[in-house]
Amino acid sequence: MGKSPRKVTHTPAVTPTATIRNMILCIPDELPREALTAHQLDRNFGVQGTLSAQFWATPALRLWQHRQMISLRKGRPASCAGGPAKLLDLDGMRHAAGMGAGIRHQLFSRVVHGTRNATAWHVYESRHLADPQEYPWDKAVADFNNQPRVNAIRMHNAATYGAGQIGLNELEMYQAGCMAYQHHSALTAIAGDALITTEGTKLGPASDAMADRVTYLEQANRLLAAIDPDQRLLAVAL
Repeated sequence: MGKSPRKVTHTPAVTPTATIRNMILCIPDELPREALTAHQLDRNFGVQGTLSAQFWATPALRLWQHRQMISLRKGRPASCAGGPAKLLDLDGMRHAAGMGAGIRHQLFSRVVHGTRNATAWHVYESRHLADPQEYPWDKAVADFNNQPRVNAIRMHNAATYGAGQIGLNELEMYQAGCMAYQHHSALTAIAGDALITTEGTKLGPASDAMADRVTYLEQANRLLAAIDPDQRLLAVAL
């Protein structure tokens, strides 16, 4: 008598939620400036965070236009938390972010030279969430960290301080190549990690996977490219 076939149980896939560190808000026209304070973000937008001076004001900003800006700071470029799109230097932000990304990618290439592509953290996290008992958190962290490329980056970061460190959360983007990483950084500079439209619709990546990040950036930058020049934008750190 033949053996009964063994029943195979398939664990359903679990997608970790995306990491949202900063968000861009499209401010409705009817919302007064007084409502754009950190302690009212939750009431008006359902967002718990603080104003973030991640935008640049246009170099041609006139003195009388300063009152239209939100949390404008001194300097060149002058950073701010937001204001009308026509008074923000979005092109300059994209260009600077892309240039900086190119320099970081050159550093990344030197640091990981001789190592194979590594599997991104979200893959291990997803496996853990699907079956925490079979694949515990500590095992997921160890498997991710034990990859030669990840070790090379961690060793570099351990010996480096400040802006010279390489973000492991961007590992997939780095591995996609210099041009892809530059485009990702340039688009993220103005779209953030998520965006809320004037109608209250929230756009954001489905997960931290690069494919989902790219989908979000396509949607957000298509929207930002078509907004009215008088549309007010606000950057929030979560």
